[in-house]
Amino acid sequence: MRPGRYAIGAAIVAAVGATVPWYLFRPVPVSVFAPKRGDAAEIIYADGVVEPRTWAKVTPTIAERIVEQCNCEGERVAKGDVLARLDDTEARAALGELQARLTLAQEEYRRKLALAERSTISEQEVDRARSELGQLEALVAGRQARLATYVLRAPSAGQVLRQDGEIGEVADLGTVLFWVGEPKPLIVTADVNEEDIPRVEVGQRALLRSDAFRNQKLEATVDSITPKGDPVTKTYRVRFRLPDDTPLRIGMSTDVNIIVRVSHDALIIPTVALEGAKVAVIAGNHAKIREVRTGIRGAEGVEVLSGLEDSDRLVTPFPAGLADGARVRASAAPER
Repeated sequence: MRPGRYAIGAAIVAAVGATVPWYLFRPVPVSVFAPKRGDAAEIIYADGVVEPRTWAKVTPTIAERIVEQCNCEGERVAKGDVLARLDDTEARAALGELQARLTLAQEEYRRKLALAERSTISEQEVDRARSELGQLEALVAGRQARLATYVLRAPSAGQVLRQDGEIGEVADLGTVLFWVGEPKPLIVTADVNEEDIPRVEVGQRALLRSDAFRNQKLEATVDSITPKGDPVTKTYRVRFRLPDDTPLRIGMSTDVNIIVRVSHDALIIPTVALEGAKVAVIAGNHAKIREVRTGIRGAEGVEVLSGLEDSDRLVTPFPAGLADGARVRASAAPER
């Protein structure tokens, strides 16, 4: 019985020994992709908002109730036209009280001036009356100037682009009640990260993407770059000039793609086919790890400057853990 057991054990070991090489050297299935020629563009991304080049916000400097408001949204106004009035009842009452006190102070000053001429009172009393009169005159002038803030006027000639607020509502400080400006020309204002701003220059072309016009080609040109950035957000404001026939409207949001440079007829491979500076190229039935020199990098593709030929087939995505020279079974990767 014992020799038989040894014979069976030897047969099992032999079977396992014959199977191991098959598992160790069987081809690894991979997807392959051929490099393609095309234009590679170095892009800087930013989010922007469409605005008029010339416009201003009209906001109250006091918190008061709206008692009068024009119905002029979309209409043109001249500089100084009245757009709205706030309730100035209390302000006028306070001004009336000061004016009454001013009248009394003027009479008192004239009376003391006459008495001083007859040497009935001292010059000090006259000076005191003159000082009180001056103070009241300054208070009245200040109240009169403050009354002007209860009237909201157009800061410049233009179109009322938007009108908010209703009669009876209290207009809080800083609340924008009117946007006044010219509907054309339009610009896009975007904030660009400080690490990207050194590559942005006036005159560069930009491609725009808007949800409102998904199937339309939208372009703009870098018009100006603010000299001072925001240290909190670490961004710089960049303005882009839009063509006169742009379909974009004031207030629309848009994705901005600033074209820094373009490499024509570049050899491009998928980003996922690259691991650092390495790619896996198919040579017969084996994968060879090769180093390449890259140029422009995008979200989907990378420009290869050297180390790869048009006729090469590379593994995509890059096969993590695949040894150099490993046997592979290649199949075409889905088209991109």
